[in-house]
Amino acid sequence: MKLKIILIYIFTSILLFPGILKSQASEDKVEKAKPKSGEGLHAFMIRHKLSPKEDLQVFIDANKGKFGKNNSLLAHHSYNIPSKTIELYEPLFGKEREKFPLESKELKGSAFYLVCGHGGPDPGAIGVYGNHELHEDEYAYDITLRLAKKLMENGAKVHLIIKDKDDGIRDGHYLKYDNHETCDGASIPLDQLKRLKQRTNKVNEFYKKDTEPYRRCLVLHLDSRSKRKQIDVFFYHYRKSKNGKILANTLRDTFDEKYNKHQPSRGFEGTVSSRNLYILRNTTPVSAFAELGNIQNYRDQQRFIKADNRQALANWLYDGLKKDFNKFNK
Repeated sequence: MKLKIILIYIFTSILLFPGILKSQASEDKVEKAKPKSGEGLHAFMIRHKLSPKEDLQVFIDANKGKFGKNNSLLAHHSYNIPSKTIELYEPLFGKEREKFPLESKELKGSAFYLVCGHGGPDPGAIGVYGNHELHEDEYAYDITLRLAKKLMENGAKVHLIIKDKDDGIRDGHYLKYDNHETCDGASIPLDQLKRLKQRTNKVNEFYKKDTEPYRRCLVLHLDSRSKRKQIDVFFYHYRKSKNGKILANTLRDTFDEKYNKHQPSRGFEGTVSSRNLYILRNTTPVSAFAELGNIQNYRDQQRFIKADNRQALANWLYDGLKKDFNKFNK
């Protein structure tokens, strides 16, 4: 997934809409500033966190009639400082969420490869809730999209390896099953080994092109066990990956902290262990594998079928990834 960015410059309402009522325009507060003695245009823009290269024309348009020769600043003028809002665009998130603002650049310099389990001809594990079937690939995909959006909102580059152009982020309890998922546009084979090779190769392909110092792969699945077996989120890493172990433990510790905060009497029993899984063994970036609960267990199912809980899972995974990123940059 290549990040698509639209830069939207927001000035006063009067600038954008000349015909607007004066009473409304008077409510808008525009930052203004005068240049310091001897301060040139570029230095003034940099002082006010504007790029002389990218924002020059926008600044000039917002201050017509206030410049001297060669767009020099005039000491007796106050200049409008346009605020710059960066809007991100990703149609895979669905019509209602495809446009969203960049909230921070806290994860600038990071790249994530998100792989949700199964997809295409393979729905993964199937649970039953009342009269409804719960398909692992649909719920893992929804949580992955939510995590991707959160990462992008905070400045990360994100590659969604599994994609379904028909299913954005969904808020319903029962996510309709289909087999439209692709591996970055390519059909997903039914054969398990071919499927694993395909998505592993795609991760490595993106990794090879990226230059971000911090690059991590996260694989998301739902487990399937006895209906009586309730489990907490648990994590795997490849036994030879020191940083993979650190990542998995950081994610696990983050969940422990969240449960202690939000459900202090519950406790958290999620674990970290090494597994010789194909995708962990063969992906180039540091990788971790998360099992988000038992799709057969009634209590665990609440973790998946409620949209707020799916968002909470995504948020907590994000917090763990952010902690790992900050450790890396210390």
